[in-house]
Amino acid sequence: MACEFDVLGIGNAIMDVIAPVDDSVLDAEHITRASMTLIDKERALALHKALADATDMLKVEAGGSGANTMAGIAALGARAAYIGKVGDDGLGRAFTDSLCGQGVGVCEIDVSRTQATARCLIAVTPDGERSMSTYLGANTEFGPGDVDAEMVRASAVSYLEGYLFDTEAQKKAFVKAAEIATAAGRQVALTLSDSFCVDRHRAAFRHFVDNHVDILFANEAEILSLYETHNLQAALEQVWASKTTALVTRSEKGSLVKHDGEVHEIGAVSVARVVDTTGAGDQYAAGVLAGRAQGLDWPDAARLGSLCAAEVITHFGARPQTPIMDLIKQGITSL
Repeated sequence: MACEFDVLGIGNAIMDVIAPVDDSVLDAEHITRASMTLIDKERALALHKALADATDMLKVEAGGSGANTMAGIAALGARAAYIGKVGDDGLGRAFTDSLCGQGVGVCEIDVSRTQATARCLIAVTPDGERSMSTYLGANTEFGPGDVDAEMVRASAVSYLEGYLFDTEAQKKAFVKAAEIATAAGRQVALTLSDSFCVDRHRAAFRHFVDNHVDILFANEAEILSLYETHNLQAALEQVWASKTTALVTRSEKGSLVKHDGEVHEIGAVSVARVVDTTGAGDQYAAGVLAGRAQGLDWPDAARLGSLCAAEVITHFGARPQTPIMDLIKQGITSL
């Protein structure tokens, strides 16, 4: 049966608060460098104020890892859809308007009547590294009832965001979506999102990958943590044991693609200056999935992913600002 959507994203609906700050702010506010830390509403409000006081370049925009990827996929001309949950507030409405306004075809975003819209407070230091403190808000209520079975069946790939794989209800929602997709002859993709997530739920993630996932996205640290090894090749072998295609990003070293038993090394696209690494993994996944939807083989899809990742780290924000297809037409090999 033909698909209405190329990729359906299911993830945390979050507004990003991006603050360029000095390294001293991380120490003063006890922010864990280069990682994601979960915080409560009170801490979120206090940290929001502290970051606003520390910079005159504070930026608020729609984010969320899976939503960023769907926006990137839509920007590349593929058909994207999204499922998430927000609060009944201004930030929630801004999130929905932003995502749908960026070309994502259908946004099935439920509204919580008891929780506020989530926000991610991102401290970006001069080296471009991002340190995230996240209040999950309405996302904590996400469960199996929020999974639209018809949207899953109508999508060639369901892309599941690892950040959302947290509560028992959320894990059941992932399994429900995966089982519906598989029964309909569709594919399931998962991004591990962060080593923090893997460390919290390693056994559950491994079981899910082994039994439900066709395409796995991870960075090197995440996949090594998942399989509790220091040997990347050994980790890739364990992924492929379940016939799961693995795409592993390695920052300036590029990425590795393991598919059909073969490993392909993909070079990174060089950039003149790294401004903000927020969204690099999200846009890499966007390039890969959009490329596959448009008929590219795995190595070429990963090369498109590298270009998308390179573009997004040259500016603040986790979504593309330069039309990627224009860069391709220009034969751009570095940014």
